[in-house]
Amino acid sequence: SPVLVFPWILWGLVFGWNLLSPVICNIVLMTVTIFVFVWLVKPTWKQLGILTVLFGLYSLFVRYMLSGMPEVICFSMLILFYGLAMSYLQKESKGKLIAMFVISVLLVLMRPYMLLFLALACFFWIREDRKWGSIGSVIVVAVTGILYVLIKHYLGAEYFTPLFYTDWITTFFTDGIGAGFRNFFGTLHWKGLEFVRHCIAGAQSGLASGAFFDGYLLLLAILLVQSFLDFRAYRREKQTGLRNQLIIEVHFAFSLIAMLFAHLLMYKMTEGSKHFLTFIAAGIFIVSMLETKYYKKAVLLGAAFLYLYSYKAVEPYDYQVPYVTQGRQEQIAYWSEVFAEKVSVDTEKVPDYKNVVIWTLGDVTEEGNQSLKWQLLYGTPKGFGISCCEREYITEHLTELQSRYLATVSGGAIDEMCRTAGYEELGRDADMVLYQRY
Repeated sequence: SPVLVFPWILWGLVFGWNLLSPVICNIVLMTVTIFVFVWLVKPTWKQLGILTVLFGLYSLFVRYMLSGMPEVICFSMLILFYGLAMSYLQKESKGKLIAMFVISVLLVLMRPYMLLFLALACFFWIREDRKWGSIGSVIVVAVTGILYVLIKHYLGAEYFTPLFYTDWITTFFTDGIGAGFRNFFGTLHWKGLEFVRHCIAGAQSGLASGAFFDGYLLLLAILLVQSFLDFRAYRREKQTGLRNQLIIEVHFAFSLIAMLFAHLLMYKMTEGSKHFLTFIAAGIFIVSMLETKYYKKAVLLGAAFLYLYSYKAVEPYDYQVPYVTQGRQEQIAYWSEVFAEKVSVDTEKVPDYKNVVIWTLGDVTEEGNQSLKWQLLYGTPKGFGISCCEREYITEHLTELQSRYLATVSGGAIDEMCRTAGYEELGRDADMVLYQRY
């Protein structure tokens, strides 16, 4: 969905676009978000110090901020949402409430489970005006749902796999209530066991998805314990500050629990783990703002971050900021020459498949499964399209594909198929080979 990257789109329209634009936009977005959060919430120096330490220990802020990935957009918007919520509880205003609705609607249009946060904005409106708040909230949720369906239908694409799985609902209607419940609880059971295995591997060997789950569960435990303590204290003292803190804690803890079940029912285990990072990012700001006496929970969270995301951060892809190596630079220089000499954009009819190169996601070679180094395709001419295809799709439909060019793994099965089909080889190195199909 283009909504997921709308800040990049706006950035490109205003400042122009190049391969570094997402990174610069991410840096500016994160910086502005932190500034606005502090301006809205006005934390104490002690809270600001805790926030600084936890922010620094959560290395994934840096990894995704300096990458061409949209996670930081979600980080920033959810942090800003909770900054507005905390500020609204301190001093109510229609402007803050409207801003909360705008941000939460955008979050839902990015990823539907973000409806959890639109619910908090609706709660504030209904508490302020029960009649019109209820009517208005229903209208906002309905319109948001319709917009999501339209965007998903006309502007989104389920490319390799569904955006999320819905068989845990549809089975009730297709196979009956009994089969629906068996599928529902069976999915929770088997996915739950897989989830636990990932958590153990994250703590023992540094498996990234498991490490994300571990941090998430610790954050949930902290919120549940603090919610219980604050609820007990609020029953005794009835302080406004405790009530406001309790609202944020309970809502966020509920959202963490709901997302956990959503993940088990609707997402793949490894790919879905990245969705948890947004919740952890927002949780850092919430935990830092808790008014507690000794801040033991913040220290515990920081120690866990240090262990999971620094000491156990062994997988470069999941934790290291992407950077250029000399070998990759030489490869890109070679492929830029190949593209410049042998590939040209046909401007008579655009867009057209004559101006598209297929990026084979990976292939099988004598060394085993190999992924294609897609960064090498950055050398294609301006105006070129890149179409990513899985190996199985290409092997089944090679002669039916419409794109003129095909890039695949050197020495793989698809390489051999292209050679057998008589396609013209335009360039080759140890990692990639480029063919012209027609």
